[in-house]
Amino acid sequence: MKPSELPRRAGVGFKPEHFANINATGQPIGFFEVHAENYMGAGGPPHAQLSRLREDYALSVHGVGLSIGSMQPLDREHLARLKVVCDRYEPESFSEHLAWSTHDSVFLNDLLPLPYTEATLARVVEHIDEVQSMLKRQMLLENPATYLLFEESTIEETAFLSEIVRRTGCGLLLDVNNVFVASTNHHMDPRNYLARFPINHVREIHLSGHSETIDDLGAPLLIDSHDTPVKDPVWALYEELIARTGPIASLVEWDNDVPDWPVLQAEAEAADAILRRAADAQAA
Repeated sequence: MKPSELPRRAGVGFKPEHFANINATGQPIGFFEVHAENYMGAGGPPHAQLSRLREDYALSVHGVGLSIGSMQPLDREHLARLKVVCDRYEPESFSEHLAWSTHDSVFLNDLLPLPYTEATLARVVEHIDEVQSMLKRQMLLENPATYLLFEESTIEETAFLSEIVRRTGCGLLLDVNNVFVASTNHHMDPRNYLARFPINHVREIHLSGHSETIDDLGAPLLIDSHDTPVKDPVWALYEELIARTGPIASLVEWDNDVPDWPVLQAEAEAADAILRRAADAQAA
């Protein structure tokens, strides 16, 4: 099983509107990440652009449609299309979400939470085994941003993820913004969550912006919106984490209200600066 091996640099999610700027400026991005489902067609401009980027950059392929947490069987046709994408581009990393997004034949276009029980644990493990066997590569599983908790949950999220790793040999994608969003929404300390997280199995980190709204009871509610710069508390959590772990491949996600290239580039440079400081501290 091919392991995840992204460079320990900052990367960004590739957006087609940035293609010309990327080629014109040759900015030193560590890697690019793309959503697998955007490249499941046979050809056209998306593949032409990605093929050109792949000549110069490491690549992370991030899935959003496998519905790993569903109690239904995985969609074998979707998995086969995913394999074609991974075989075509040989990415350094492939990742998916600890979530579900399908019901019968309906795709819900959202990443929905699941209760943490022995039954859901067994099902997620089964699905990850199937994905890794099909792709012949390690999959990274991303922790979710959540807005509610299930009464039937009997396993803490960090323990749930640890057990998945133990049973499947998958790696983890640690989304620091998701940690902050979920911890704030559930009135928990994100640093306590990170202290219990199986950090040794993290192969990639995600950073993104979030927005704040008000729930039905009038309380603040954070939304993992991917439409703003990374917020200061998330940068602080990230820098504390990297100081402890050393450099880990880190991606800046910005999927909505996408800014001009220099703005996204600056976010990546901020992450790279934190990674360099951690590397220098290790070497000292």
